[in-house]
Amino acid sequence: MPRRLTVDLAVRHAALLGEGPRWDAACARLLWVDIEGGALHVFDPRSGDDRAVVLGGRVTAAAPLSRTEVLVAQEARLAVVDLEEGTAKAIAEVPHDSDRRLNDGACDARGRFWVGSMALDERRDAGALYRYADGALECVIDRVSLSNGLGWSPDDRSMYYVDSPEGCVDVFDFDLETGTIDRRRTFVAIDPRDGTPDGLAVDDDGAVWLALWGGGSVRRYTPEGALDAVVDVPVRKVTACCFGGDDGRTLYITTASVSLTPDEQRAQPLAGCVFVAEPGVSGPPAHPFVR
Repeated sequence: MPRRLTVDLAVRHAALLGEGPRWDAACARLLWVDIEGGALHVFDPRSGDDRAVVLGGRVTAAAPLSRTEVLVAQEARLAVVDLEEGTAKAIAEVPHDSDRRLNDGACDARGRFWVGSMALDERRDAGALYRYADGALECVIDRVSLSNGLGWSPDDRSMYYVDSPEGCVDVFDFDLETGTIDRRRTFVAIDPRDGTPDGLAVDDDGAVWLALWGGGSVRRYTPEGALDAVVDVPVRKVTACCFGGDDGRTLYITTASVSLTPDEQRAQPLAGCVFVAEPGVSGPPAHPFVR
């Protein structure tokens, strides 16, 4: 039987669509986004302060850059946010129509930013997965339905990837030097009754921690794909997770409150908050973006 873990509250904020937690190790802070709230959040766990930088439009992902700058994905562009000014400057435009938007994104160990897209009506095969590096945006996978979680193995030889409607986590062979992927196959398949795969994180042992939208949990799968642990979250719409803290042994978990009925809101008063768990293992911080 998998071990069961519980959570504590980290950030009391009713985000509409909390997503994309990334631990910025250089500044000892958590970056996360409220996609539908149009905000980048910067959380200081020492002081408990959670600053929302409202940028307008959807803000879908973030990556560390410097003390005063953060890379973000917005609906159809990548931009650098100046935290002191609260402004965003575009560095790349994404060639898709207004009925689509970017979604989850993360940097690999060379600082390349990988980010996926989706249709606003979530129709199948309308999205893509992009890689941004050296000032160039390239489409790596097309005909994606809802691009979501991304993560790399500790040896950087594998890349894990979620296209949510497919109901599974896939894994690719990954070449760190070239930033290319190959040999896609299924890592784990998720029973639809357990939820929909969303964001993920990979720990220092090579296990994958997967957030389940509609499943009220984060699951840990060993490198062999065996279910090893379950983190119970008091919110059904669990979106993503990451490792953080000074020792990398804190698991941050984002959730959503979007589209809840009044009865669901009463049953889940902490929907949209950020939670923390003690996973019993460590994981790496987010790789910073390299311009």
